[in-house]
Amino acid sequence: MGSPQVSNVRQWATLLLLLVIAASVQNADSQRIKDNMYASISGAHCFRRLNGTHVTGCSSRQGGSIGVLHLVRSVADIDFVVEQHPAGPYAPVIPPHLFTRENILRLRDQGGEHVSAVVLINNASELVQYSQESRCPNQFSGLISGTADSCSVEQPEKSWNPWGTGLLLEDFPFPIYYVPHPEEIQKMVDCFAKFNNFDLENQHRRSLCSIEIKSFMSAAVDSRVCLARSIFFNSLNPVKFCDPLQGKNVFATLFPRVQVKLEDRKVDLNERIILVSSRMDTTTMFDGVGVGAMDSLVPFTVLVSVSHFLAKVLPKRLQDDNPNVLFMFFNGESYDYIGSQRFVYDLQKGAFPTKGGLTNPLSLDNIDLMIDLGTFDDPNNLRIYHASELAAVPQIAQAIDQINRKWNLNVTAEAPILTKNLPPVSSHSFLRENASFPSVVVTSAPGNRYYHSIYDDSENLKFVYGNHSRTRDFTELEDLQQTIADFPTNSIQMRLRNVSTLLGMTLYELVTKTAYPGTLGTSPYLIDEFLYCFLESADCPLFMAAVKPDFPRPFPISPQRYISVHSTLPSEASSWTIRLLGFLVGQPLPNDTAANTSRADCQALHLPYNWFAGYSGHGECRLTTQNFSQASSPAFLDDDYDFRSGRYSTWTESTWREMSARIFLQPAASHETLTLSIGFVVMLLSFVLVFLINSRSEVLFNQCGASTVPIASPTQC
Repeated sequence: MGSPQVSNVRQWATLLLLLVIAASVQNADSQRIKDNMYASISGAHCFRRLNGTHVTGCSSRQGGSIGVLHLVRSVADIDFVVEQHPAGPYAPVIPPHLFTRENILRLRDQGGEHVSAVVLINNASELVQYSQESRCPNQFSGLISGTADSCSVEQPEKSWNPWGTGLLLEDFPFPIYYVPHPEEIQKMVDCFAKFNNFDLENQHRRSLCSIEIKSFMSAAVDSRVCLARSIFFNSLNPVKFCDPLQGKNVFATLFPRVQVKLEDRKVDLNERIILVSSRMDTTTMFDGVGVGAMDSLVPFTVLVSVSHFLAKVLPKRLQDDNPNVLFMFFNGESYDYIGSQRFVYDLQKGAFPTKGGLTNPLSLDNIDLMIDLGTFDDPNNLRIYHASELAAVPQIAQAIDQINRKWNLNVTAEAPILTKNLPPVSSHSFLRENASFPSVVVTSAPGNRYYHSIYDDSENLKFVYGNHSRTRDFTELEDLQQTIADFPTNSIQMRLRNVSTLLGMTLYELVTKTAYPGTLGTSPYLIDEFLYCFLESADCPLFMAAVKPDFPRPFPISPQRYISVHSTLPSEASSWTIRLLGFLVGQPLPNDTAANTSRADCQALHLPYNWFAGYSGHGECRLTTQNFSQASSPAFLDDDYDFRSGRYSTWTESTWREMSARIFLQPAASHETLTLSIGFVVMLLSFVLVFLINSRSEVLFNQCGASTVPIASPTQC
């Protein structure tokens, strides 16, 4: 017989083994138990951005923020959360029409510790306006910022976004979570109705439906402090707290520029340029949500349509002294004109375009005229702004009037307005460096009630996809003398066809010094396809025509046009834009050559020749002029830059580790106290029980003490 200690060890080892086996068996059901406790809620998070002086956006607590769901149907429900809060902290569930500046700031400033999160649900039934942008977008980066004549936040009638709430520029100590899907909204509504929506005064006495949101943001204070922290920690451990907002501008020239050797590159002041620009980015309060239909996609569409028109009607110069046209699509303009500021900076440094293009660099002095396309909230009524006296302004106004009357395009333009109080357009970046820079802004009066918001979408634009790509070649221009029955006269496709035709013919006159002699105008079919690709699905005929024939089909969602942060690859929007410019502005090979040119032959020609699938899908070779340029603020190129100077954009975006949201049943405080107390009692009883069992183990386990009788020696045979 072994010693009692050995037997005890064996028994305890056996018990431990049984426990391990039981735990391994139960582990198979652990995920199922977790799923029964929590229900995930899919949606989009509000995240944190910083500039040289402030921090904006939202953040949860480091371990996540938990709040009791409370469905807000009226201001009285907000009063309940702010003033009564019997069971807080709360997470108000708010429809868009109550997501106003007054209500949200009240939850932040008066709710205090009783508000731990806000949930915005997608219910636009009572919505008439919704814009989280400031009434004066990019207010502090304008030509005359801070003066009496500049845009006024206090006076909506003197602002460029009268419906703006400015929430995009506020800092919130709690997360704001957007839930777009009806089934996810119904989960929360049902949970609220079952557990929370009765006997409100005594909510603290029972278990309540709650939400946990994890979206902790690492950045704090401002961009300067955040980047300094990142640099300090990087010397010890590779940690980033924020990244500068940056991306790629996209550009193309109407005519190919002269190729030069690398060592011969220099600014040639005899090269004359007409710059035509628009912005290509948009933004909202929430990550990955918002297509910017009216705020930026409309001018983006118009400029692509204009560039395609000019490439068709002016495949080469009529005269050797005709200026070239530079089509520029700026990225990051939503954040103090990041793309255009960098473009001006590169022009001043002789760094545009880059050396890889093997063309001469350009400077501001090469630009004869800039036509900057602003928002076209009403494409039928245009406004022309200019900050200095320019001889081209009356010429442009006269051309617009004559072309409109000739072709009955139903587009009118007001008399040009000479003012330094310009709308939020890229021209500010040029005029801040040179107040007499020859810039003309073509835009319309503010009319977008959903500027920079999640509801600036197809419905706001009244876009209905025509889907005529199988029967109509969208790469061909349309005869203005022919009636187009596929689109209603007042459709967005026809309205943008008219304004882009008007601007295209005006540019033709500026380039050639002669009136446009043809009858062809821009294509509403191209506009239809372009809008569909960027509003609804990247898996669209136009995008597939602008890539190689064997290119994999993209996901059927709209490309993201938020500038984002540094990446080794360009963003979705930039990548598609550069392909489209190559396809729509690039010139096909002559007919006798194109018929015998294979993909291998085209690739053998090297850049700037590119192979595209084309409308037919069989492939075609084109001579292209498109390229990227940097859209990152010059502020981050100078280690000694003063982040409070306001000269350049200083926007950064916070980093984060986890983003999630889930609802669960949170027990009452009394229930948690009772559970904790029972746990302590059980723990104490277990200690006492173990002690008693251990002290009486010989009796309980029927074990005898060691024998003192010596063992007799074996008997010899």
